[in-house]
Amino acid sequence: MTDSTGKDRVSLSELGFIFLKLGTIAFGGPAAHIAMMEDEFVRKRRWITEEDFLDRVAAASLIPGPSSTEVGIFIGRSLRGWPGLIVAGVSFIIPAAVLVSLIAAAYVRFGALPQVEGILRGIKPVVIAIIIQALWQLGKKAAKTPTLVLIGIASAVLNGVGVSPLLVLAFAGASSGAVWWLQKSRHSAAALCAISFSKMFSPTGLISLAVVAAAPVRLGRLFLSFLKIGSVVFGSGYVLLAFLRAEFVDHLHWLTEKQLIDSVAVGQFTPGPVFSTATFIGYLVGGLPGAFLATLGIFLPGFVFVAVSGPLIPKIRRSPAAGAVLDGVVVGSLALIAVVAWQLGKASITGWFTVSILAVSILAIFRFRINSAWLILGAGIVGWIAAR
Repeated sequence: MTDSTGKDRVSLSELGFIFLKLGTIAFGGPAAHIAMMEDEFVRKRRWITEEDFLDRVAAASLIPGPSSTEVGIFIGRSLRGWPGLIVAGVSFIIPAAVLVSLIAAAYVRFGALPQVEGILRGIKPVVIAIIIQALWQLGKKAAKTPTLVLIGIASAVLNGVGVSPLLVLAFAGASSGAVWWLQKSRHSAAALCAISFSKMFSPTGLISLAVVAAAPVRLGRLFLSFLKIGSVVFGSGYVLLAFLRAEFVDHLHWLTEKQLIDSVAVGQFTPGPVFSTATFIGYLVGGLPGAFLATLGIFLPGFVFVAVSGPLIPKIRRSPAAGAVLDGVVVGSLALIAVVAWQLGKASITGWFTVSILAVSILAIFRFRINSAWLILGAGIVGWIAAR
């Protein structure tokens, strides 16, 4: 579907409602969020093609910020332009921000987090089943050649042994581009790798726009701190944890170690973006105004990066060389998602109870096409009952 077709067919209210729904039920982190978006926009509604969706996933993986939120912003922009960009991103963020603010208020009053282990134990196997479905659907489209299959496998192995996600994506893009170049000319693969590497990292030059300066107002400093973090952080929630610790525990001394760990835990077990951790910290530091400014600061760079890089994607696809690099980044992105699913599975599938939920979820998704929202709700209820 072309952008113009999407803009004609999709209303802003409908787009906003879908992202509000996703922001309310999207448990499990970025990999699960991306899987749910693929289900909603590619397979159910057919508003964008699988190729377009994969390109957005790859682009979001190459820029700083919350990757799944940026995929949603990319989708909103492709369907309804600038208004869609804002509506999609804000609608996906709001449910998590509201819920995390409520939890933060309870935390400030009672000094502890709600006990949700049973609910999470039931939900996580469903999340893994959702990711498996997305990998199956997207992988069939992305792995177009044996070379791309090998690049995807190599990318998963590299990430599994500890290579950073950004370097994995650089390897995947450079490798795919090198193969294309060797097929078209006698130039060396090393030359293409250097060219591909420089092109893929050029968007990060925008990072220099977000520099934190000392601010006399505490809320202003809070906003600038999260603006900086949102502008430079790549990777998982564990990478975010390192940035938060350096800024708020070691440098500013606004949080204790326990408060930081609890903040990250809230971002992990609530639906929507994991970066909603910022909302929790903002509330602890400055109440509701702090929660709002922290949320705005950490997510604002993502909107900017998407707005700047979004128009480049069609141009990249029209260039055979750049398109080959992007094909490699796509399979590298899927490899990273597969590694996340494997790691989550090892940690959460630990007995007959979780194995049973996983098996039922896979059957329900692949055979009966049951909506993932109902599976998450049902598994959460079962987990809560089992834990009592």
